[in-house]
Amino acid sequence: MSLLLGLGLGFGLLLIYASFWSRPARGSGGRRPRPRRLRKLLDEAGHPKIPVTGLLTAVLVCAVAAFLVVLVLTAAIPVGLCFALFAGMVPVLALRWQAEKRRALLRNNWPDAVDHLRSAVRSGMSLPEGLIQLGISGPEPLREPFVEFAKDYRAGQTLDAALERLKLRLADPVGDRIVAALLITREVGGSDLGRLLSTLAEFLRENARTRGELEARQSWTVNAAKLAVAAPWIVVLLLSLQREAAEAYRGATGMFVLGAGLIVSLVCYRLMLRIGALPREVRVLA
Repeated sequence: MSLLLGLGLGFGLLLIYASFWSRPARGSGGRRPRPRRLRKLLDEAGHPKIPVTGLLTAVLVCAVAAFLVVLVLTAAIPVGLCFALFAGMVPVLALRWQAEKRRALLRNNWPDAVDHLRSAVRSGMSLPEGLIQLGISGPEPLREPFVEFAKDYRAGQTLDAALERLKLRLADPVGDRIVAALLITREVGGSDLGRLLSTLAEFLRENARTRGELEARQSWTVNAAKLAVAAPWIVVLLLSLQREAAEAYRGATGMFVLGAGLIVSLVCYRLMLRIGALPREVRVLA
């Protein structure tokens, strides 16, 4: 009870402190508000129709369920709170995993899509017609965004506006670069679009091949970091099933040990990921 009261008091003081600082108005100065990180994560994972509140609800449900299960098994509130924190991170980690898988899938399909677009342009089609054809004959994972692009363009939107909406639907770094290149080419009036697309396809193939090899080697470091973090907490859970160990974790010393272990685990996990991380592809103007 004293722990919960202390957490409640600290959270209340934090809210009081934050209330003295005013937030800048969104959209002021003619700029569009930047998308929230969770909204961006949902889009990149391929779930544009799921609201952010749905993700937050999933986090809360996982945390509460894990807390109740561990509490029933061990009767130790500090242990339950630690595993509730871990369980609350599961939906976010799952979305990040889906985003990485989707990004790798699209990265391998973009060269074929660019080749289709180059063939369409060289056959005499205009750029919008070539993009519309990608929704019919392009790679399967990329067809749906281009089908929506066709609907926007045929509904009377300008090519620039339709491309901007296409970039939002793709939610992919490679897609951002391709859309930016097409917009620049249209603005400056480039006459050799076919050569540009050919060079872009070769670059994307080489980049996908190199990055795939690096990610395969990086997986060893990532898996080692996850195992190093999970193993001690599995031991804690198994020990907490015993009455004497659970009683020890309910004391002040046990809570201090759990808190210190939690901080060390999170810091070391982030540090190992940072050491083994590859340069992340940054989205353009997103």
